[in-house]
This record gives sequence, C-alpha cells and structure tokens, in this order.
Amino acid sequence: MKARRLGLRTPEALEGLALKRGCRYYDYQGELTRVAEEPAGYQVTHGKEEDTLSNEELSVALLSIVLPRSQWRLRLGAAMLAAQGNSPHKIAMLAVQERAEQVVSYIAQCGRQVEPENPFWEELLKRLPDPAYQPAPDVLPHITRFVAMTGVTRRGKETVMQWIRPTLAAA
Repeated sequence: MKARRLGLRTPEALEGLALKRGCRYYDYQGELTRVAEEPAGYQVTHGKEEDTLSNEELSVALLSIVLPRSQWRLRLGAAMLAAQGNSPHKIAMLAVQERAEQVVSYIAQCGRQVEPENPFWEELLKRLPDPAYQPAPDVLPHITRFVAMTGVTRRGKETVMQWIRPTLAAA
C-alpha cells in the first residue's frame, strides 16, 4: 500500500527503483533508461520516512507473493534484501506482514550458504518463522542466480561466489 501511495503502482516501477538504488548487475540492455522518470510525488532519497520507500520495504515489495511470478524480480529483491544497512528485524516484520516470509527465508538460507560469516543472514533467519514449506526447484531461483561466480582465480580453478548487492549506499 505504501508503494502504491508513493506512485509505485506496477512491478516495473519497483524494479526500476531497485535499479536506481544500485542493482546495476541486473540492468539488462539499459533498463535504467526505460524507467528514467520518477512517479509523481516520489522521492528516491531524503525526505520524511513516510515519503520514502526504505530498502527493506522495497526488497519485501519485490519479493511479494501477490506480484506475477518473475525470476528477475526475485533476483532484484534478493539483492535489495542484502543492501548494506538493512535491518533483519524490520525485514522479518515486513515479510510476515506481507506473507513473504517463505520467500525471504529461502533467500536468507541461500545467503547463509554463500556468506556463513555474515551475521545478517543468521539474524534474519532467527527472526522469521520456521518455514514448513520448501519450494519446488523451479519456483524460486537457484542459489547461483543470487551470486556472481568465478571458476578460475589466481590460485587456479575454484568456485568463488559473492552475493550480489546494490552498489549505492542505503536510501
């Protein structure tokens, strides 16, 4: 409801905001130019909290189960979920409120596998209800869709995975 009130009425508007917030990894074929204009009355940065959609709110909105299923949107949501400065408490609260806790839990489990030393993922999983649901393999993206990977490093052949995050500071 907040996103709609701020003029973000379509999934494409949410995606465009994620791209503007630094999800450059997913900017296929100049998507930023497609979403160059801000919705009327919307502020990307600065302003009162009620006039701005936080990164936590944006990530949960992108992961919402009420939107048409889109693997690309889920990947954008996963990147925004891991944005620097996000609060695990706020994300868990929003995920439960928006009934997206199963999707957020799945992504957090993937994040914990990729970054076991990052306390963000463990804290987020602690705050979410224990999921009884395990998604079918074709419903949610594979863990490799949330990371940048290399097969060859200076040390030789090895797989190195890095979680994809927005490149801009938190809004």
